[in-house]
Amino acid sequence: MLDSLTFLFEKFFLFSNFNLFKSIWQPEKEECAVKCHPALRRGDLLEVQRTLFIHYGIYLGENRVAHLMPDIMPLLTSNKQHIKPVVTNKRLILGCMYRLASIRVDSVEDFAYGAPILTNDMDKKMKCQVLANEEVARRAEKLVGDIPYSLLWNNCEHFVTYCRYGTPVSEQTDKFCNCLKSIIRDQRSVALTIGMGVMYILCFGLAPSTTLPTILIPFILWMAG
Repeated sequence: MLDSLTFLFEKFFLFSNFNLFKSIWQPEKEECAVKCHPALRRGDLLEVQRTLFIHYGIYLGENRVAHLMPDIMPLLTSNKQHIKPVVTNKRLILGCMYRLASIRVDSVEDFAYGAPILTNDMDKKMKCQVLANEEVARRAEKLVGDIPYSLLWNNCEHFVTYCRYGTPVSEQTDKFCNCLKSIIRDQRSVALTIGMGVMYILCFGLAPSTTLPTILIPFILWMAG
């Protein structure tokens, strides 16, 4: 049951963030204002703002960034020339759907994709001690390659926090889960699901496929509230 609920929550979160396939991870590409800035140090944690969430990476030096990206392409081909180009929206969405990702190394320009970059801004929020920059970079380099993906439990933020602080956490996931908890705890959601269930029965008739969800879902929400 828990696995099924997690799967449904992930898909709901995915589509709500993609806003009906509107470009989010990759807005219209502009000339990147971020070059290989001399202030960037190997092991720095980089973040770029996307439309609804933040994308993270670890700077490896020499204008290279390691970051975790959902991507379907490694499943379809082993040709590195086809995998190497910047991940498109279609590849990204399919990667999320099939829970496939890769920790890849791209240039700072490709990582930023026209957005301004913040450096080590998460250090002010995390209570964990920051590891030595060289250790951070080495951790990131060891993880480069294909990796299972979970929007809630193994995303780009989990990757960088593990590398830099030794603990994989995601503030964005925590915020989503807290929002979900508040919805579940609000007992008005029970009445709403009952009303929707009754309407569903009236439209499609009385059957186990309509009656069981109408009873089971409000009961679970009521017990969890």
